[in-house]
Amino acid sequence: MRLDELIVAYPSAVKVRGEDDAIIESVEIDSRLVGSGSLFCCISGTNDDGHRFIAQALDGGAVGILTEHVHGIELGDAFEIRVPEGSARDASAIFSAAIAGNPARRLRMVGITGTNGKTTVAHLLGEILSGAGFDARVIGTLTGARTTPPAPELHRMLQEAVAHAESEQKPGAVAMEVSSHALDQGRVSGIEFDVCVFTNLSHDHLDYHGTMEQYFEAKARLFDPSHCSTAVIWVDSSYGRQLASRSLANVVEVSSDSVTQIDSSLTGSTFLWRGKETSLGLVGRVNVINAALALEAAVALGVDSDVAREGLRGVGPIQGRMELVSDQGVAPSVIVDYAHTPDALEGLLSEARRLVSAAGKVILVFGCGGERDQQKRPLMGDVASNGADVVIVTTDNPRGEDPAGISSAIIAGASSGAVVREEPDRRRAIKQAIEMAGPDDVVLVAGKGHESTQIIGLVEAPFDDRVVAREILAERNTAC
Repeated sequence: MRLDELIVAYPSAVKVRGEDDAIIESVEIDSRLVGSGSLFCCISGTNDDGHRFIAQALDGGAVGILTEHVHGIELGDAFEIRVPEGSARDASAIFSAAIAGNPARRLRMVGITGTNGKTTVAHLLGEILSGAGFDARVIGTLTGARTTPPAPELHRMLQEAVAHAESEQKPGAVAMEVSSHALDQGRVSGIEFDVCVFTNLSHDHLDYHGTMEQYFEAKARLFDPSHCSTAVIWVDSSYGRQLASRSLANVVEVSSDSVTQIDSSLTGSTFLWRGKETSLGLVGRVNVINAALALEAAVALGVDSDVAREGLRGVGPIQGRMELVSDQGVAPSVIVDYAHTPDALEGLLSEARRLVSAAGKVILVFGCGGERDQQKRPLMGDVASNGADVVIVTTDNPRGEDPAGISSAIIAGASSGAVVREEPDRRRAIKQAIEMAGPDDVVLVAGKGHESTQIIGLVEAPFDDRVVAREILAERNTAC
């Protein structure tokens, strides 16, 4: 695309230098990814400033630079675009979309946000839309390094989705998770979603947002008229009700009244939605709620309710989301889940309590990630000690923090008299839980879910809770 064609996409951008007929082939915000023909956008981030990497970008082949301020670096033949301070992120997203041909406009787009449940809702909706005849893609936690990719990567993915849908001769659709970080950092600027979904809001990411109010406002940006046409909102919470009351979009309210006669077991769930029995191959009431949100989002896109309901029938386990990793009928039951917030952990424990018999115990293995929101650690200790019969606090992804310090903060929040143990080695902790479990017990391994590595210090080593649990179960069953 020519420079004079690209620059009009962002009205506040001004050409500082360069030729109008310069050809841009890609947009990048990471100087390490710059290639021949790239426009490098200098982002002023929390920890660094992209203007420091202009020379590296030029060496990589950048044909132009987007800046927010004077930098004093010799650009040679490269052009320069200037945008107002603090707007480079938005501009990079708009330019990324333009270079890719604005692919979101050629897809049915659904954005899903909330503290918990985004991944499950996105994957359920993807299955429903596929069953309804769409060429559907899911973008989120299970498909990349970040929940919501940086804008250049995101629009390349959407461009591929358009091409694939056209090759399949089907309408294209994307169900994507939209994180609060992505909204705050402008990664989805310029994308107009046909439907936006709000799952819930609870304590998380306050190391980044500061307060729950600021966290909520970041999430609420998705429901601005510039982004959202129809809003599907879970309203059984004050945040959901607040969002529904102030949204200018067409609002579809979903609540506990939307799904009734819920029957959930380790083999799946059934419930009534819109007056008809609906089957779901996922465990737990929380997944029934997620299913209701996905169903309503599909209907909002024009899918017939019976077609949407039928689309849920073939849904299997979602990686690390209330995932039963033990074989059916083989004791003990072991469930791996991504729960890493107080609210999610409380919900997981409540589900487990419903699943065990009166004689059964709930045994929980979990920890908290390092270099992340420290306020939630004692809160999770409190939730764990009140919801589980036995708690084994272990190492999650401590990163650069001392694992013992993280565990101490968790244990400090535990209720007096609760059975709480500490085992730093995560494999040994899982093994202890499985070995102490009786035939009526449920073992929960929480916090990492689908993750296949563990980060301790600077080392990222292979570690998958599901794989480890299955290995230990196999050893136990062989010994028996």
